[in-house]
Amino acid sequence: MPSVPVETELYDLLGVPPNASEGDIKKAYRKKAKEHHPVKNPNDPEAAQKFQEMAAAYEILSDSESREAYDSHGMAGLGGHGGGPGGMPADAAEMFAQFFGGGPTFFDFGPGAHGPRRRKGEDTEIPYNVTLEDLYNGKSVKMNMEKEVVCGVCQGSGARGSAKPKECGQCEGKGWTFVQTQIAPSQFGTMRAKCSDCNGQGNKLREKDRCKKCKGEKTVKEKTRQEIFIEKGMSDGQRIVLAGAGDQEPDVPPGDVIFKLKASHHDSFERSGSDLLATVTITLSEALLGFSRILITHLDGRGVRVSSPSGKVIKPGQTIRLRGEGMPTYKNPDQKGDLFVVLDVEMPSASWLSTVDQNALAQILPPKKAEIDPAPAMVDEAAYEESDLVDVRARSFPAGSDFFDQGFASQFGEGDDEDWEDDDGDDDYEHGGGGEPECRPQ
Repeated sequence: MPSVPVETELYDLLGVPPNASEGDIKKAYRKKAKEHHPVKNPNDPEAAQKFQEMAAAYEILSDSESREAYDSHGMAGLGGHGGGPGGMPADAAEMFAQFFGGGPTFFDFGPGAHGPRRRKGEDTEIPYNVTLEDLYNGKSVKMNMEKEVVCGVCQGSGARGSAKPKECGQCEGKGWTFVQTQIAPSQFGTMRAKCSDCNGQGNKLREKDRCKKCKGEKTVKEKTRQEIFIEKGMSDGQRIVLAGAGDQEPDVPPGDVIFKLKASHHDSFERSGSDLLATVTITLSEALLGFSRILITHLDGRGVRVSSPSGKVIKPGQTIRLRGEGMPTYKNPDQKGDLFVVLDVEMPSASWLSTVDQNALAQILPPKKAEIDPAPAMVDEAAYEESDLVDVRARSFPAGSDFFDQGFASQFGEGDDEDWEDDDGDDDYEHGGGGEPECRPQ
């Protein structure tokens, strides 16, 4: 290699001197690539171009043959017909020679790159359905799985006995070929693509030289039994990682198997972080006179007894807080959130009313409201008829209308994703308001 290159533009791009070692060039490229990566510089319109230029410079200088050609003859040394200097393919040499002159852009997405080697295999993510009971109580699950493991007969070589693979004729042993692709209406780029003939290996085994067990694939399928632990307090979307349990590849540490929890709908409880919400129906007598009974069956099967304070009237929709009866805290299950219970008051039926002395009942109930005073000048009699507000709203504002989407849907619990919380943390009994989310009855 000449002591003084005829051109230093590529070295200047990476910020290294012409006599830099291969390790220095690699280190400088990694630093520059991180600095000018388009993802980290979304507001810099030139970031992508800088990144591509440095990638092309690194591609040339990291290869001893192309670096020698560049040092000896500059960018012109990478051009030519019928093959570039040092045995470089002509199409690649021409592409590099045109790079800084507005020619095609070079991308390196294929195998055989000089970048860092893969540190481990691909991770496998598996969705796993769980119930709210599972997340409350915890659960251990054993399951059968199938994964790729390195063939034990050929030890991952894919070859039979001492057979050796032959160089791939299509890619000439590189494992990749150049493919031209359009990256803009008036701009074409050249990228390295994995060789389809040898699957990026750079060499191939003849049919008769392949391992009989793995058929030259280097890995075989194997059934395994795995166990995962759903810990108390885990949440929807949380991941359980089995390190190194993924598919194996020769000379690469296996990836992980990741189970992603997906919580199913529960008929009685809703969860918000470490808190729970439920709706319980009480009778009119309980609302007026109080109660002391098992109010709810919890997620672990326990009955939770609640006694209301004497002399306190419970209003429909009122919310009570049961402290420490919520979800366990993840990694600290002895600490639990709170359980909020919305009390829905069930009115007596007409059949019950027909069996009681209504005059006697009127004497003990609060008095009826008096007429409006002063009375309006004109009063019309209207017929009494039962109806359903939901039906009325649906006829006037069908689904899909702005009113339904923005107002009605949220009013009736559709689309209101905000977490609910009680207003006063000091009282065990609290008055609920219109802002309480709709809940599922128990």
